[in-house]
Amino acid sequence: MFYPADDVKTPIANRYKPNPTKLRVSITPGTVLILLAGRFMGKRVVFLNQLSSGLLLVTGPFKVNGVPFVVSVSLMSLERLQRSGVNVEKINDKYFAKEAKKKKTKTEGEFFEAEKEEKKFLPQDKKDDQKAVDAQLIKAIEAVPDLKAYLGARFTLRSGMKPHELVF
Repeated sequence: MFYPADDVKTPIANRYKPNPTKLRVSITPGTVLILLAGRFMGKRVVFLNQLSSGLLLVTGPFKVNGVPFVVSVSLMSLERLQRSGVNVEKINDKYFAKEAKKKKTKTEGEFFEAEKEEKKFLPQDKKDDQKAVDAQLIKAIEAVPDLKAYLGARFTLRSGMKPHELVF
């Protein structure tokens, strides 16, 4: 008979299931927010909806300030924008999932050739989705005076400004 050694560890099952983040009451679709962390830190964006995982879906729009669809966590709420007719039904957590890569062994020549070819571009259907949402949002943004310039400006703190005393 075979008996395992005493030092063999069995993995513990991960039973942690995160609860979706509760959304602040003041954040509704169309609210203008400021991103506080990440690549687009300091940019003003428009909140679209909350995904089932609890993350927030926001967009620039891309034509106004260069921010595409972003799933964000750290936000500061500002003001509300009337969002009419923007359809984001098909954008969910699976929309942002990465494709699974197949692992295979490569020869030395294939390895260096693949390194050159690995530039990945955004699929055309995602570009079309971004343009469709942006076109609807830009109509609403242009209806409000100075909002396009406001969204295009980056949020910064100057000397003497105390973030905990700011009221929006």
